Amino acid sequence: MNWLRPYTYFSIIILVLPVALLVYEGFGPMYNSGGVSMGVLRSIELSFAGSATAGLVNVVLFTPLAYYVSRRRNELIAALSDIPASIPHPIVGISLLLLDSPITPIGRVLLSAGINFFDTYLGFVSALTIISAPIYVTALRSYFDSMERSAENFAVSLGAPPHRLFSDVVVPNSYGGIVNALLTSISRALSEFGSVAIVAYYVLQQPFYGVESASVKIYELYGYSGPSVAVTASALMIVFSLLLLLASRLIKRYFFKPIYTLGGPS
Repeated sequence: MNWLRPYTYFSIIILVLPVALLVYEGFGPMYNSGGVSMGVLRSIELSFAGSATAGLVNVVLFTPLAYYVSRRRNELIAALSDIPASIPHPIVGISLLLLDSPITPIGRVLLSAGINFFDTYLGFVSALTIISAPIYVTALRSYFDSMERSAENFAVSLGAPPHRLFSDVVVPNSYGGIVNALLTSISRALSEFGSVAIVAYYVLQQPFYGVESASVKIYELYGYSGPSVAVTASALMIVFSLLLLLASRLIKRYFFKPIYTLGGPS
């Protein structure tokens, strides 16, 4: 095991050094006030708002899916849920535009109902949801896999129907796993570029009219304003992302402990 510690430190340095260097340069030698402008701050605000919304959608829509895959061991469903993570993400953006296009029957129905994905907050959140959902499902499935099942088995022995088992036993005992998976999916959504650059390069709705996501804004700054502005904006985004990561670790460690129901400790 003597070789493992230095090898681990070396591996961490490989991962952290480029990011640390960017933060140092962004707030040090290459600092440019354009990288902390109101436009950049608004783009970060949009990214966090959209990612948080997508994360909450993941909780509502995909928590039952993660539980089903964990308990039923349905690898076909698990593989299908991973598809958005295994294809180039611009394809997700194109598929959303096609889904909402007047050239398709579904698109005509959606548009007639006033549902438009192109350059809207709805389209932005939809892309982030599809991209981050596989991360949420995988993280929560792992949590469900590791859960103590005695309370579930007891509830089943009492004749609890599946929906009551899930809502009254599984969910109350899974708050920590759900929150951890939620924050992980939000972190993934924050880094998305390919799909949102197709679906919602700009959001043309209030309160974010004319605002790009942080990833698109940084790409735009690099191309049109020069590296120093993009480096400073990137460093600022990294700081906000690290704060989210720190919050995730603290919440997981200190605030959510497993609870038990049906006569067990709480």
